[in-house]
Amino acid sequence: AMAGKAAAGEPLGRTAEEAAWAETLRGACEPEHHWRYRREFLLRNVGELPAAGSAQLQRLVSLSMVWANHVFLGCRYPPQVMERALEMAEGIQVTNAPVRTTRDELVAKVKK
Repeated sequence: AMAGKAAAGEPLGRTAEEAAWAETLRGACEPEHHWRYRREFLLRNVGELPAAGSAQLQRLVSLSMVWANHVFLGCRYPPQVMERALEMAEGIQVTNAPVRTTRDELVAKVKK
């Protein structure tokens, strides 16, 4: 029943427009490694490209930051926020990340 999702490792169909849109969201000092995954998070979850400055876009960008900061820097956020970000990141295969917390592990920790 996973027909809608691209297989892991298989790049999602990305239009030039989507790629250009994503580039506008890159942090000035963001390492390439972090950005590559955060861009994937953004593109997987964007649907229709949201208007610049829209609440929808701000929310998506915030969640992408939460997820990247958690995975690469070990930052902690409120459980509901973490759970949402990890749900949205499902299927993204991150290599060389210091923190490899799956949604299930995190939920188990929260419930203890």
